[in-house]
Amino acid sequence: MNLGLKGKISLVCAASQGLGFAVAEELAAEGSSLVICARGKDNLDQAAAAIREKHNVEVLAVAGDLSVTSDVERIVRAGFERFGQIDILVTNSGGPPAGNFDSLNAESWDHATRILLTSVLDLTRLALPGMKDRGWGRILNITSIASKQPVDNLMLSNSLRAAVTGFAKTLANEVAASGVTVNNILPGYTRTDRLVELFDFIAEKDGITTDQVIARWESEIPMRRLGEPKEFAALAAFLVSERASYITGSSIAVDGGWTKSLF
Repeated sequence: MNLGLKGKISLVCAASQGLGFAVAEELAAEGSSLVICARGKDNLDQAAAAIREKHNVEVLAVAGDLSVTSDVERIVRAGFERFGQIDILVTNSGGPPAGNFDSLNAESWDHATRILLTSVLDLTRLALPGMKDRGWGRILNITSIASKQPVDNLMLSNSLRAAVTGFAKTLANEVAASGVTVNNILPGYTRTDRLVELFDFIAEKDGITTDQVIARWESEIPMRRLGEPKEFAALAAFLVSERASYITGSSIAVDGGWTKSLF
């Protein structure tokens, strides 16, 4: 299937590893040039080199912290300077620390808000005007199944991912007539470094082994296994493509059937 992404310019955040890297690679495979960002320059440069070598597309790597508005501005500005435009924006960031309400202080909430919510607002504010001017654009927010069905011990993620969902749904209606779609993609339990950290946290908290945590979680997934980043990236690429031109305001889970809600 030709997704119509050849020649498009995509900005993919937190793309040095995990889901962000998988999405960036999938878009590159479809012919999109890339702007990728992450905090760690060395890992980011390695990711960019790997994508260039494998898919023969132009990749601009810009290190920065998405919780800092000036860094977001610098990343987007670098993309405009290199490519002249950004057609596709994939927002993404590392997850906040696990914890319940009593374990989180004001500083925890402030930092999580900046990385999970404010970064999405900043990125959208900068990328959206050009999309509207050209009459074509795609905004895809990588959130979490926690925004649809809260996960124990993830107070910050449960709360702030849901805020992104509300923002995206509202914005989708505002910009639909301009040819811009806005959607959320919700990863379930996918085999990434972030999930390993969460496994370790729960294992220590519950006094069990990491393997026991994994087995418990897999037993709750109808497919009885963790997801793989490539499975997630396949849907992400479709949602930002020409083929998905009539899909907007949606939040779609890639979770092996874990979410129990009807919608």
